[in-house]
Amino acid sequence: MSKKPFNVESPSFTPSGQHGGPPKKSSTLSSQAANAAPFTPRGTSHSAATVKHNSDSLFNPASIREFTPHNYDVGNNATPNAPATQESSGMYPDPFTMNPVGAALPQTSQFNPYANDHGGIAGPGAQYYSAAAQFGSRAQQPPNYHLYQPFDSYRGDLQPWQRSTYDFFMPAKMREEIQQKMHATLQTVSPSHQVDNWHSLCPLYKKKDKNTKSFHYPSWVYKAMNSRLGRHYALRRLEGYRLTNEKAILNVMKEWKKIKNANIVTVHEAFTTRAWNDSSLIFVFDFHPLSRTLQEHHFPSSSASHNNGRTRGGTPVIPENVLWSYMCQIANALKAIHSNNLAARCLELSKILVTDHHRIRLAACSILDVVQFDSPRPIQELQEEDLTKFGTVMLSLASGTTPAHMVNNNSATLAHLATKYSPNLKEAIEWLLSPATSPTKTIDGFLNGIALQMTNNFDLALQDGDEKYSQLAREVENGRVARLMMKLAQINERGDLGGQPNWSETGERYQLKLFRDYVFHAVDADGKPNLSIGHMLLCMSKLDAGIDEKIVLTSAENETVFIISYKELKQCFERSYNELLKFSKNGLPGPGN
Repeated sequence: MSKKPFNVESPSFTPSGQHGGPPKKSSTLSSQAANAAPFTPRGTSHSAATVKHNSDSLFNPASIREFTPHNYDVGNNATPNAPATQESSGMYPDPFTMNPVGAALPQTSQFNPYANDHGGIAGPGAQYYSAAAQFGSRAQQPPNYHLYQPFDSYRGDLQPWQRSTYDFFMPAKMREEIQQKMHATLQTVSPSHQVDNWHSLCPLYKKKDKNTKSFHYPSWVYKAMNSRLGRHYALRRLEGYRLTNEKAILNVMKEWKKIKNANIVTVHEAFTTRAWNDSSLIFVFDFHPLSRTLQEHHFPSSSASHNNGRTRGGTPVIPENVLWSYMCQIANALKAIHSNNLAARCLELSKILVTDHHRIRLAACSILDVVQFDSPRPIQELQEEDLTKFGTVMLSLASGTTPAHMVNNNSATLAHLATKYSPNLKEAIEWLLSPATSPTKTIDGFLNGIALQMTNNFDLALQDGDEKYSQLAREVENGRVARLMMKLAQINERGDLGGQPNWSETGERYQLKLFRDYVFHAVDADGKPNLSIGHMLLCMSKLDAGIDEKIVLTSAENETVFIISYKELKQCFERSYNELLKFSKNGLPGPGN
């Protein structure tokens, strides 16, 4: 039975054009307007007559083709999803067809995640890392550390005796910095290469240091792992060096390996190699991930080129307390070096590392002692030269000017410092730069002059140690809980063991299963999950301590109820885990148990 078509007198109004409907006599549009051709812009290759107007279906989702990407690359002409009308008309250019743009783009160079600007690896040693561009793949991108932990709760919403979730763990910033350093330590380039006992070599800078002023040879710095010790080290390579005296390495390394100082990058050994098809000298130092030099830290290329390396906005680049911290740390390093009848020699902004917040270390020590072994100089002269270079570094930092842009008149620069810093800082730098008029100009005399600042920085170092120790103690507590949870997970839900079916569901293991539910599957009075971190950590800590406090363990069906103490639960836990060890391979516990 067919329905009566709608008309203008029907309760619900339906516009004209519906299939089967009669023409509307009261329509304001003429009948010719309904058959008019659709609007088509000029410039298309198709005329309006070729476009067919379908009045039977105004909108058909099935006719719309879904967009599917097909590995579009810059300069690729293939556009599988583009209709023929767009390809031929030129009215709507395909955004994925970029032949002119692709030809104008610069070629991608090799990717180096350790360089500050992530530029290409250039220089004669680049052939060792021909496939370093694989760093750019999505799988190798650094993780988003800031997504691992949100901001802490607003303390105003909590009572004094309450704690937020993240009060149980180390601060987010400290954890993020540690994770970044660990991630940078484990990063490698592909393919991996080996030099003697060192493998997974990765350049730490985008290009070699072409300035031969420091060591008289072009130098490279690599991160590498020792195959025998399984630890990461920093390798500094002097390109083109030929060893003429075997005692140079033996005697120098013997003396420098005695120095263990917190403000010196420890040197471990030196050797020669021909792995780069030339004669190279390699020095092995401790590796400090994500470290930067003082020159990179305080004189980045952008600010140096914009302000000629000088102060920004008429204000000092570095606060005075930071300058005193640098001065005390460098003085501490020189004291250890000079006390062993040695000299740092290479004391420059580009050879001093910033390894942490205002934490610096002298790098590249001992290199010149090997390179210039056959042309020795008096040790007193070298130590006095260390003090002069020390003063140059501090003057450069205080004036906000790189050594390359410093004027030869140090007196004018020192006079200008008096308007920004205290007289004590100016006098200390002036003492370092003044020529030695008597044998009393030693590092010991300088330490006597800055004894007050050394005391202040020593107190700050102790406070920083106390803060980190408290954070470490917090993580030690969490480490005990993590070990307990891993052992408990090995016991719960385990199937057959030693021929006993459903081993985890019988005997003492069933009580541990109910304890697992009590800790991690607890609900409140309304039946909602209890997600309190404090409850979980407190229960696991009580189990680890084995206290006499008793708790009620109930099965899901409320058919079984245990009133048991943490002490008894710990005994059940230890016996169950020991039974696992009995049936494990060789009956030996795993590492760390």
